[in-house]
Amino acid sequence: MKKIVLGLPKGSLNNVNRGNTYQLFVDAGYEVRGYEPGNESNEIGIMNDPEIKGFLTRPQSAPVELNREILDLAVIGEDWVQEESVNYKEKLIKKVGDLDYGQTRLIVGVPKEAEYKDLTDFFRKNKDRKTPILCFTEYPNLTRQFFENNEGYKEVFGETKPFVQVRGLRDGDNMMVQIINSDGATEVYIAKGADLIVDNTQTGSSLRKAGLKELETIMESSAGLYAGPSCTGEKEKKAKMIFDQLFGAINARKFFDVKFNISTLKVDDIKEFLLKNKYCSDEPTVVEGKTYSQVNVLIPKTKFPAMVKGIKNYGASAIVRENVKQYIQ
Repeated sequence: MKKIVLGLPKGSLNNVNRGNTYQLFVDAGYEVRGYEPGNESNEIGIMNDPEIKGFLTRPQSAPVELNREILDLAVIGEDWVQEESVNYKEKLIKKVGDLDYGQTRLIVGVPKEAEYKDLTDFFRKNKDRKTPILCFTEYPNLTRQFFENNEGYKEVFGETKPFVQVRGLRDGDNMMVQIINSDGATEVYIAKGADLIVDNTQTGSSLRKAGLKELETIMESSAGLYAGPSCTGEKEKKAKMIFDQLFGAINARKFFDVKFNISTLKVDDIKEFLLKNKYCSDEPTVVEGKTYSQVNVLIPKTKFPAMVKGIKNYGASAIVRENVKQYIQ
């Protein structure tokens, strides 16, 4: 098999306080060089898997590179995949699987003092204005699609297409609604005179600090492993193997590996208690001794406090709790 070309994201998805894709790959068993957060290289080495060739990529660019077969596989947010795919008749990018981190929402934002109930209300109340409605965003395709499908937009502007400008490229016939590409720090455009923004947010705190409020949510997004049209045959099989490794590391974060000692005379009782309450994955592992035996269970973190209380009633001692690095079911 030719090497599978993998795009790894720079920015917030490789931030120790948010996504830390680097740590995810390390937890999944990969020896990664040149991708440490804040010290990324353009070429990234997966030292213990010669079938993977890694490159650093911007999340905005990764879907474009997948569609053009520059990348076979990439870790990216669904929002950027949808932004690239809006105008394709056939969806060329396929999701291998969700990675359950990097959650964000794509929202429409307006000044906090604006008295609009929703986007429909916004368009209705601005139907008689003489100057263009200005919206800045890094997501011009999704924004235009969302506006065109809005009931208020249709009432005021019919089937016309909002004007879109991405640097020098211009498209659309409705000059009264202008969607202009932003290269980041989108929320500041309201202070500069824009009427709307479309931006991604986790908690909304940055919007509130900028004096904005959320008008509507366009979509929810999280990080996933995505494959382009070149990822077929052996590469597709490899992509699924990579996802299984990554998801095993993500899944492991929900569990504790717990060991404790119990009187050998109470082994059958403690096994029955653990199984009845589903305090183990399949069944407890027991290493029996003359007087005391060691019991080992893999338990969801949410059930750990109740389990500890229960096993102490049976006389459990030397309880040791450890984090799990990998859990492949």
